[in-house]
Amino acid sequence: MYSPAAFVEERPELLHGLIRDYPLGMLIAGAGGAVSADLIPFILYPGEGGAEGEHGVLRAHVARANPLHEALLASGECLVVFQGAQAYVSPSWYAGKAEHHKVVPTWNYAMVQARGTARVVDDGAWLWRLLNDLTAMQEAALPQPWQPSDAPRDFIEATMKAIVGIEIPLASLSGKWKVSQNRNAADRAGVVQGLRSQPGGQAVAALVAATLK
Repeated sequence: MYSPAAFVEERPELLHGLIRDYPLGMLIAGAGGAVSADLIPFILYPGEGGAEGEHGVLRAHVARANPLHEALLASGECLVVFQGAQAYVSPSWYAGKAEHHKVVPTWNYAMVQARGTARVVDDGAWLWRLLNDLTAMQEAALPQPWQPSDAPRDFIEATMKAIVGIEIPLASLSGKWKVSQNRNAADRAGVVQGLRSQPGGQAVAALVAATLK
């Protein structure tokens, strides 16, 4: 990942936070000269206390019919990309435009790349824990959270036979926060104001505003 020094983000709390907020990751793996890319919801088990390693462990599941898990069996090395907030930045928002007009459009975004060697897990107890954890994470804010045990047991057992688990102990976790850090404070303030005026721009506006504190 190309990442100029100004955009490098290494704080674990921010990297983990982005994965929690945007858990649908792009899993990229290669085997036999081919590369596959699949969108999969992940859950991150952080590495606090050393139980899950320095960078944590990602866990997910895919359909047994998905050839992705066969590719991972052949070559476990993989990359998972988590895309956070993103937005177009107009040069008209920069304070410097009125002074010298030497400005161009760009795109602001935050992303995390996770790398490791995946293993395929075909174990009922492991999958049951994962399904419960994934469901609890997504249902927590709902007034009546659903849980796997709400469904008929034979239905859940049949469903579980159709999936396999994926576990990725993370060898590295890197972030890129491209949020106008390379502009001066006046330009960044203009970007914040501009983004706040755009539908869907609030999340990126907050990221840029954080650089002004």
